[in-house]
Amino acid sequence: MRWTLKPKPEPRKVEALQNALNVDETTATLLVQRGITTYNDAKRFFRPSLNDLHDPYLMKDMDKAVKRIEQAFANGENILVYGDYDVDGTTAVALMSSYLKTRTPNVATYIPDRYNEGYGVSTQGIDFAHDNDFTLIVALDCGIKAIEKISYAKQKGIDFIICDHHRPGNEIPEAVAVLDAKQPDCNYPYKELCGCGVGFKLIQALASKTGETINDLLPYLDLVATAIGADIVPIDGENRALAYHGLQVINTNPRPGIKAIIAQTNKEELTITDVVFIVAPRINAAGRMKHGDYAVSLLTEMNLAEAERCAAEIEAFNSNRKETDKLITQEALQQIETQHEQERFTTVVYSENWHKGVIGIVASRLTETYYRPTLVFTKSGDKLAASARSVKGFDVYNALEGCKAHIEQFGGHKYAAGLTLKAENYEAFKQAFEDEVSKTIDTNLLTPEIKVDGKIELDNITPKFYRILKQFAPFGPGNMTPVFMTEDLIDTGYAKCVGEDKTHLRLTATQKNAHNKIVAIGFGLGDKLNLVINNKPFNAVYSIDENHWQGQVSLQLKLRDVK
Repeated sequence: MRWTLKPKPEPRKVEALQNALNVDETTATLLVQRGITTYNDAKRFFRPSLNDLHDPYLMKDMDKAVKRIEQAFANGENILVYGDYDVDGTTAVALMSSYLKTRTPNVATYIPDRYNEGYGVSTQGIDFAHDNDFTLIVALDCGIKAIEKISYAKQKGIDFIICDHHRPGNEIPEAVAVLDAKQPDCNYPYKELCGCGVGFKLIQALASKTGETINDLLPYLDLVATAIGADIVPIDGENRALAYHGLQVINTNPRPGIKAIIAQTNKEELTITDVVFIVAPRINAAGRMKHGDYAVSLLTEMNLAEAERCAAEIEAFNSNRKETDKLITQEALQQIETQHEQERFTTVVYSENWHKGVIGIVASRLTETYYRPTLVFTKSGDKLAASARSVKGFDVYNALEGCKAHIEQFGGHKYAAGLTLKAENYEAFKQAFEDEVSKTIDTNLLTPEIKVDGKIELDNITPKFYRILKQFAPFGPGNMTPVFMTEDLIDTGYAKCVGEDKTHLRLTATQKNAHNKIVAIGFGLGDKLNLVINNKPFNAVYSIDENHWQGQVSLQLKLRDVK
């Protein structure tokens, strides 16, 4: 692990904020590092308001999208809400279809089959719309690159509205309206909405025409917060306000489908991290193991008993997904070991028998193990399909762009992408990808980095300090959980390996002349035990959280690394 201490902000700015807010230096430093330098910035950060959301009509083509949907309402047209099969796509379809149904009964949903149709807008989907008299398709979380498909729909007399957040190519599809803030000529102030977020801006624009306010749309924010967490978009600006209020809905009055998922866990109050690791994988499991329709049914179901039945079905898919991805990860790791691929700059593995629904998860696991830009391929029809994952700081989308001579199609983000290619091009692509990454990557990026917000003493960690830290949430890209470093710690003599397989480290840390003793837990750090026993001083990087045990709540350090 590389420990990188973030640069200290200007002392003048820190001191000014300290005085304005009456907080300690560490808190003021954390805020300035996040771009918060005034009392008003801090107020917006700690109390995100939905009144600070941007006017949806600032987004290019929003007026056209609203006009076309209102025309469909007036003419009694059939509207098909189309979306991708992942969490962002299925929450967006649930959001859009349930809102449109408050305005017209003529609404249906369509999620492409991951295996027969693949990602994005499909010919089958357009044929389904044509055969069933749909004249308008609203596509969410996909469509920005579907040039041919949208012109095919046009020939069939079907209009398209695209709500996407992926990077556009050089050509924009000929849809009635294309809502995507990443278009170079779109002046919308916030560029990092997820697909469900773009869908929310569209219903916000539609609702404003009938005199509804943002408060009338609060019940949809549980879906938006789930998508923001699952799609790993920055939790700053508009996303922060949407995630903050969406979490409140999740914790106080979630829709029956989300309530049914939460009921299967023993969680009382969910953080955005819980949404990412508890709610999102279950919604995702439907599209991975069976069909994304199950997720949309769960998220739009208004009857709690029926939602609980759907959630139980999805729970079974999720258990199956866990077993499958564990098995494939083991096979992939063996393949890497036998091919001695650790010396490469990239990890590329393939088996025609791997389940297409879990290759993205496997790619993430391999990235954690070897820390290289990673591609996991499987057979998909007569082609090979892959999921790509990257390491922090390296743009895998750009790397794929550099190999596109060997690729049939690809799309995605900086850290995650998908692609298909012909089987005969696999070896040439694999070499081209290795060459491209080795040419363009800074080799430091191949060692995982822990960014440290600042150094503190153990005695700085008080219940009051933690209460303030908690208000920095929701955490995520753009506003990560604060990570601290403390030097010259000593274990009080109780350090040991814990957990079923003894892979975790537990100790009680103190410092010379400190009043504080604090329990620390390091998941997966069992192999560091010898660094901390026998009174050896050590340095640690960690975040701070609470330990709940037998009704008692105490602060603890969540160790990231020790040296």
